[in-house]
Amino acid sequence: MPYTPVAYDAYDFANRRHIGPSPAEMAGMLEVLGVESLDALIAQTVPDTIRQARPLDWAPLAEHELLARMRAVAGKNRVMTSLIGQGYYGTVTPPAIQRNILENPAWYTAYTPYQPEIAQGRLEALLNYQTMVSDLTGLPVANASLLDEATACAEAMVMAQRVAKSKARAFFVDENCHPQNIAVMQTRAAPLGIEILLGAPEALEADKVFGAIFQYPGTFGHLRDFTDEIAALHAAKAVAVVATDLLALTMIKEPGAMGADIAVGSSQRFGVPLGYGGPHAAFMSCRDDMKRAMPGRIVGVSIDARGERAYRLALQTREQHIRREKATSNVCTAQALLAVMASFYAVFHGPKGLRAIAEKVHFNTVRLAEALKSAGAEVAPGAFFDTITVRVGVGQAGILAAAEQRGINLRKVGRDRVGISLDETTDADVIARVLSAFGISDPAPAETALGFPESLVRASDYLTHPVFHMNRAESEMMRYMRRLSDRDLALDRAMIPLGSCTMKLNAAAEMMPITWPEFASLHPFVPADQAQGYAEVLRDLSEKLCEITGYDAFSMQPNSGAQGEYAGLLTIQAYHRARGEGHRDICLIPVSAHGTNPASAQMCGMQVVVVKSADNGDIDLDDFRAKAEAAGNRLAACMITYPSTHGVFEETVSEVCAITHAHGGQVYLDGANMNAMVGLSKPGEIGADVSHLNLHKTFAIPHGGGGPGMGPIGVKAHLAPHLPGHPETGGGEGPVSGAPWGSASILLISWAYCLMMGGAGLTQATKVAILNANYIARRLEGAYEVLFRGTRGRVAHECILDTRPFAAAGITVDDIAKRLIDNGFHAPTMSWPVAGTLMVEPTESETRAELDRFVTAMLAIRDEIAAVEKGEIDATNNPLKHAPHTVADLIAEWDRPYSREQGCFPPASFRVDKYWPPVGRVDNVHGDRNLICTCPPLEDYAEAAE
Repeated sequence: MPYTPVAYDAYDFANRRHIGPSPAEMAGMLEVLGVESLDALIAQTVPDTIRQARPLDWAPLAEHELLARMRAVAGKNRVMTSLIGQGYYGTVTPPAIQRNILENPAWYTAYTPYQPEIAQGRLEALLNYQTMVSDLTGLPVANASLLDEATACAEAMVMAQRVAKSKARAFFVDENCHPQNIAVMQTRAAPLGIEILLGAPEALEADKVFGAIFQYPGTFGHLRDFTDEIAALHAAKAVAVVATDLLALTMIKEPGAMGADIAVGSSQRFGVPLGYGGPHAAFMSCRDDMKRAMPGRIVGVSIDARGERAYRLALQTREQHIRREKATSNVCTAQALLAVMASFYAVFHGPKGLRAIAEKVHFNTVRLAEALKSAGAEVAPGAFFDTITVRVGVGQAGILAAAEQRGINLRKVGRDRVGISLDETTDADVIARVLSAFGISDPAPAETALGFPESLVRASDYLTHPVFHMNRAESEMMRYMRRLSDRDLALDRAMIPLGSCTMKLNAAAEMMPITWPEFASLHPFVPADQAQGYAEVLRDLSEKLCEITGYDAFSMQPNSGAQGEYAGLLTIQAYHRARGEGHRDICLIPVSAHGTNPASAQMCGMQVVVVKSADNGDIDLDDFRAKAEAAGNRLAACMITYPSTHGVFEETVSEVCAITHAHGGQVYLDGANMNAMVGLSKPGEIGADVSHLNLHKTFAIPHGGGGPGMGPIGVKAHLAPHLPGHPETGGGEGPVSGAPWGSASILLISWAYCLMMGGAGLTQATKVAILNANYIARRLEGAYEVLFRGTRGRVAHECILDTRPFAAAGITVDDIAKRLIDNGFHAPTMSWPVAGTLMVEPTESETRAELDRFVTAMLAIRDEIAAVEKGEIDATNNPLKHAPHTVADLIAEWDRPYSREQGCFPPASFRVDKYWPPVGRVDNVHGDRNLICTCPPLEDYAEAAE
């Protein structure tokens, strides 16, 4: 008998590793759906009129081939010692944090903690972050991170306008702010009609502004006390913002002690790699009376059903999905994973460790300054922390080149100065090389004299909470990180079936390169010839995304999906202005749109006009046409989501685009649902002009518990000249984020995903995402109504289950969500886009076994609801109302009318590996009425222990 080789490719990443169901499982699922093939299902789901003509056809790489390619590309970057500063610094990531947080799927695959009972670990870590920021800035309330320092400055400016009693329309910006901070504030101010007054602090006229921002320390190193300027602002009923540096604040007077109202900055130098610009977590803190105007997420302390302490996101009514165009911000993605890293850096080092690191940085800077002065150099400023500028006249180019020859990047300042910013990684050898570039061969001895006046020395304590005084043995640190991760439910434990959030596989091979030094250690403002590897990644990824979407150009700058929306609308506005049609200011947005859409339009100064939905969930075409006609020559844009937020491929999408274009508007197509389009349909070919892509969804960047994210925008050729520019690279319009390519280091993940999947693999993933969603919809038929379907009865990559009929029995969508926790699942998206419903998106990465486990859970829950409906069990004392069940419930006296087994071990839960939520159902009302946003004092821990 002849030997027959197996027809199995062990290195086929798409079909053996990324796509969950095996071919045999898919065949069984298709049989359940009553279709003969996957292509037949797609034909029933995706309208022929929008199908792309040409397939995606680049060949895939196996995992080992991908890593070899990445090594080759990494080798094209030159890793230098960058002393450029400007808000970005070298730092040492403790290996325990790199391995146990950044490289740990228990942390990086988690979803935003909207279900607090299964997010207690990351909520505690984020509360530690808030406490750290609050302590160091000297202001009582901090949020759980923003996108980057530049956007935090812009958010602070808008917040100041919101809370100021002054009626002025101008905002003062300290000329010593980092250039990218100034530029992003200018971008944000323009459409809102805010006048930016840029000047030296001495030029401030407090009665002419509603607020002001000062950089402390300044971009060129200046340290000054802003107490007098802040007092003048307060006398004029204006708001004072200070952009500051957390490490410096361990030594220098904190903003709160100067009377500041708001403090912002970046926590990057707390152990988070440079990564060519990101991702990094920004921070914001403020006075207590301003907390309800603060953008972003705030972690608060509440209690659970047993009265035990429990953490949750506080003040959630500020979320965009609820407030829409009245939202405080459109910052939908924070930087949770990076904030967690920074918080653990503070726990790891404690206050003494942070002070020691700061002193090392500062005294090295003093030593460098004294050596330069001794050699006759003109060094400024007189008071500094870690940054000095040296006047070098016509020798600037020569000194910069000499430094580069010695492996050092210095900052070019104007035409005759050089900037030098030292950091945690600076040692005697670095100082010697810097001095050598200036022709100085004899470094000064180590200095311990302060480089700033004693009046600026910090007098208050910080990080006094016990969590920052743990035994810092690595064994204890490792166990603390493990304890917190064990309290969470992330993608490494179970499916997270959130509609429009696409919680898919984040493959290990995609994640590995981001921590390689060749990618992690590059400053975002290094000379271009040192970042040729990144240039290749950016170029090839852009080309692939253009091929996938049908667009002509991409901007990689937006570092969240919401920021991508904002950048896309700014691009549209710039296009209209260039054509002499700057009066166009109306944006049509369907009622079903993502909540960030109207918030983004409002931030751009647009007037939002809401379009109705038809009974089947589609855009009401008659209403859309009427409102486009009414807008006339004021129509700037429409914002649509495709497939629709209701999980359907609307067949009228091209008509919506045509109506918009007929009235001179541009079509913004929200790319949140690209997981149903890649390889099947291109937004740029069906009539859209611009889209953002949630790379942290469709293109495999992990969600990280609420960030990192990337939201690059693709545009048609006529919009390309109006994409965001940047002070460091020029071109285009004003920037929307601090770094030219946003969170560049995580673009590696999406590039790796595209390379390993190949064109055919990406297309197959889309098809299987649609298969999995339709399989769940079919399996749950009869138990739950699926609200919206296409004309041939199919859903797209997600489906909406109607749970509103159960309200008659007293069962809410919340009850179902919490009962799913007992089954070991994160709940689907709740009450959006339709109140009282669940939107389910299984993604292509889930196996049939996991889909069936979810179906088992949902059917068991339906049986429990039926028991309540029939009166077989009490309407207020049942497994749904008491969910989720904790170990405390299991071991306590049991007086409930159902068994412990039914309550704690429902049919879909694992017996051996069961996930136990650490707290019972969290009381949200208690948390908002008793708002606590920093770590509770020690006595609270003692009381809890008792």
